Amino acid sequence: MKFVVTLEIGEDGWIVAECPSIPGCLSQGKTKEEALANIKEAISLCLEVRAEDGLPLTVETHEVEVSV
Repeated sequence: MKFVVTLEIGEDGWIVAECPSIPGCLSQGKTKEEALANIKEAISLCLEVRAEDGLPLTVETHEVEVSV
């Protein structure tokens, strides 16, 4: 499966990775590469827990266009 993730630099300088289609699925790393590796592991674990709990694996996300 493929997932969109966001990367943002936190106040402490670490890179925070989030998977918007899986509520609460976050990780971080000192580098972009580390953050991406960590979010991959977090996604796997989150999917496993959601399946065990009988929850939908993901929530619906959409892309919208906004004029700025």
